[in-house]
Amino acid sequence: MFRSLLTSTKLCCLLLSTTAQTKYIVPGARWRDTEGNLVNAHAGSVVLNQGTFWLFGEHKTEGQEEGGGVSVYSSTDLATWESHGLALKPIDGHPYISPSMIIQRPKVVYSFASSDEIQGPYGFVNATAPLGNWSQDFGLFTDWKDGRSYALYSNGDSKEGRDVYLASYNQEVSALDEVVHRFDKYDLEAPTIIQTEKSYYALMSHKTGYRPNNVVAFRADSLSGPWSQPWIVAPLNTRTFNSQSGFTLRIQGTNRTTYLYLGDQWDSNSLWESRYIWLPIEIDDRKRTLEVKWHDVYDLQVQTGEWSTVKGQTYGQQNATTSGNAFKQEANFADDGTILTGIYGNDSTVTFHEIEGTGKPQWVSFYYQNADDMGFGDQRGAWQLRRISSVVVNGDTENVETLYQRDTHKGIILSTPLQLTLKKGRQNTITVGGLFNGFDYKGADLEKIVVYPPEE
Repeated sequence: MFRSLLTSTKLCCLLLSTTAQTKYIVPGARWRDTEGNLVNAHAGSVVLNQGTFWLFGEHKTEGQEEGGGVSVYSSTDLATWESHGLALKPIDGHPYISPSMIIQRPKVVYSFASSDEIQGPYGFVNATAPLGNWSQDFGLFTDWKDGRSYALYSNGDSKEGRDVYLASYNQEVSALDEVVHRFDKYDLEAPTIIQTEKSYYALMSHKTGYRPNNVVAFRADSLSGPWSQPWIVAPLNTRTFNSQSGFTLRIQGTNRTTYLYLGDQWDSNSLWESRYIWLPIEIDDRKRTLEVKWHDVYDLQVQTGEWSTVKGQTYGQQNATTSGNAFKQEANFADDGTILTGIYGNDSTVTFHEIEGTGKPQWVSFYYQNADDMGFGDQRGAWQLRRISSVVVNGDTENVETLYQRDTHKGIILSTPLQLTLKKGRQNTITVGGLFNGFDYKGADLEKIVVYPPEE
C-alpha cells in the first residue's frame, strides 16, 4: 500500500516501459492538465508506479494561502498530466489538516498502509516531530541501491537552529530511527538528494521565504559523509532561474539515465498560479560537479531516458519597432548589444514583425531584464517584485495575454514563456505593452523573443 508521509519515493529509479507521447516540457509555463485546468501541485514529489508517474503537491486555492489539501496527477511522459483530484482532503476541526492549516511539501512513498491505490484518497494517521526536532521544508530520499528511505528537514530559523538533518527511516517507513548526517549552520532549507552510481548530491536553497535565491549543492561518497563544501548550481544572480529546490527525479531509460531538477517558481501574490521549473541536471562524477542549465523548451523521452533541446526562431531588436516612449538602448550584455526599454502601458509598446507561424499553438519565450529587486541579493527582506506585460498577437486587442516577468539583476537576462497561436506564414506581429503590477504599468526590458515549433 502507499503511504502519504510528506515524504518521497523509492520507485523513481525503475526501468521504464511506457510509450511516451511527443510533448514538450516548458519550464515556467502555465502547465495545464488534460481538462485544460492549471496543474495545481506545488512543492511536491513524483512517484513512478508501473510505468506511470504520479505527481503529488500542495493544492493552492485562488485567494487563499492555506487549507487546500494535497492534489495528485498522473502522466506517462512527464508533460501530459491527468488530474485525480485531492489525495488528501482538509478536515474541518482537525488539529493538523483543517482548512486553516498549511500542508507543505507532500511526499509519498510505498509503505505499509494508508491507501490501497496510489492516487488515494489517503487517511490521516498521525503527526510527529522527527526524533523530537523541530522541522520545516520536508524532503525525502530513497536509495535506489538498497531501498532505504531517509528524511531531510531544516530545524528552524533561530540562531540555535540553522541545520539540515538527514535521518533514516525504519524498514516499514513508519518512523525515523537515527540521524545519519547533520549539515551544520548553513541556514538552508528545501533539501533534496540525487544519487548517481558513484555519488550523492544534496541540493538546498537559502532561507528567503517565497523569494528565490541561489540554490547550492553538496557532494559525498556516502550519506553519512563527509560532505563537500557547497557550490551554486546555476549561473550566479539568476537565483536558480527564479526557483526554489523541491525535488529531484532519476529517470533510468533504456539508453541513458537522466536527472531532473524539480523546482518551484513561487509567486506570493498569487500562490495558486506559482509555476514549475523542471530542468535536466548535468552531473560529472569524475569532476564532482553538478549544474542546472536553462532550456526554454525540451523534449524528454522517458522510455529511453534521452532528452534534447527544441530549436526555435529568434527575433531581436532588428525585427522590432517601438511606439510612444519605448526605445532601443545600448546594452553590452544583450545578444546584439541592444535592449528594448520604456515599455509603459498601452501607449509605449514594442512590436516584433514578420514572425513566422504555423496556425497551431506555439511556445514563445520572451527574454527580458527586470532589475526592480536587484539590491536585495539573497538576503531576507522585501518580496521579489515583478513586471506584468500585455501580449497582443496580430493587433487582436480582444485577446490579450498576460506575461509575468519576475525580477532579475542588472545585466541578467531570463526568459518566460507563453503559448500563442500565430497565423500560418511570415506576416505575424507580437506587441508587448505594460499592465498594472501593483505599483505601475511598466513592462520589463526586452532583449528578444524565440518562437518554437508546435508540439507534434
